[in-house]
Amino acid sequence: MANRVVVNICGDDYTLVAEESPSYIQRVGSYVDGKMRETMDAAKVGRVNAAVLTAVNIADELMKSQETAEQLRGQIKGYADEAAQAQSEVSELKREVFRLQQKLERQSR
Repeated sequence: MANRVVVNICGDDYTLVAEESPSYIQRVGSYVDGKMRETMDAAKVGRVNAAVLTAVNIADELMKSQETAEQLRGQIKGYADEAAQAQSEVSELKREVFRLQQKLERQSR
């Protein structure tokens, strides 16, 4: 069920409708409000230009986060591949130990 939540961004109220929890929607609104205010203070621009600059900055954050996530997925895959290789080597060594134990038992008879 969609939640309707009023968030305040730069002094204006916006009603957001989303499936996410109201607290999450409030956090998103607060984040955008903070970024907008940072942009307006730093760049000394109006709200429309600040909205565009804020959107560009948030898109930049998103893309960098996605790149980082992709790199981490690659590292995890590499670690998983290494773990699988190590497991395979352990299995092979266990078979070799078993084979050698069998050989020793036959020799000692």
